[in-house]
Amino acid sequence: MSIISRFAPSPTGHLHLGHAYSAWMVFRRANIFRLRLEDIDATRCRPEYAASIEEDLRWLGLDWEGEIRVQSAHFPEYASSLSQLQQRGLLYTCFCSRADISRAITAPHGAEALYPGTCRHLPETERAKKIASGAPYALRLNTHTASAQAGRLKFFEEGSGWITAEPERLGDVVLARKDTPTSYHLCVVHDDALQNITHIIRGEDLREATHIHVLLQNLLGLPTPVYAHHRLLTGPDGKRLAKRDRAATLREMRAAGTTAETILQRFQSA
Repeated sequence: MSIISRFAPSPTGHLHLGHAYSAWMVFRRANIFRLRLEDIDATRCRPEYAASIEEDLRWLGLDWEGEIRVQSAHFPEYASSLSQLQQRGLLYTCFCSRADISRAITAPHGAEALYPGTCRHLPETERAKKIASGAPYALRLNTHTASAQAGRLKFFEEGSGWITAEPERLGDVVLARKDTPTSYHLCVVHDDALQNITHIIRGEDLREATHIHVLLQNLLGLPTPVYAHHRLLTGPDGKRLAKRDRAATLREMRAAGTTAETILQRFQSA
């Protein structure tokens, strides 16, 4: 079976070793390696970061096939998928701020690790009044109702076999916001189907998201690929490499004299 997979970074910074390892894990297994830029966050994504991603991948010798899929150029497509879910009564508007959600979760009368559903049963009159006032809002998936409609779902995880999807583990995820017609969960399943991805090869940190992705694939009539989640590279402190912790970037390593061959040899022996 021909394996078609993709590397899909967000251009919110320069690539570091963790990104490169993930790209290499995909590249070494795929017969067709695609590149996608998940740049829906207009406040953090930058053209210069997108350009450096291409430069870094080429420096490593990880070349891709076909055009780069740039998500910000396809908002109408994601809005169409969102509309399908809306027409089935699976979305609701949520006006909670992150602070509101945090306070509800940490309340002493019964903490929940996920969104507590504050706006799920908001009266329609109050909902309409808030929207008319211009209040910011998100569109959340009513995961319980959606799961009931979809029925029992399974996906295949390499190394584990068939797994029963449990999307309610992620709660009522955000699928869009007032100013952005999509979210990671929605556009990733749309684009994986559009790009004919047969295998999703990605970091362990995204394993849990698979449960909600499988549900969305079913609701939108999309195929479910094979999944494989690899371990994450860590630094000397044992923490995974991350942009927010200022992990050394490939550009910095290259400037310091590190070669692409040295990096790839490290991955092969990891």
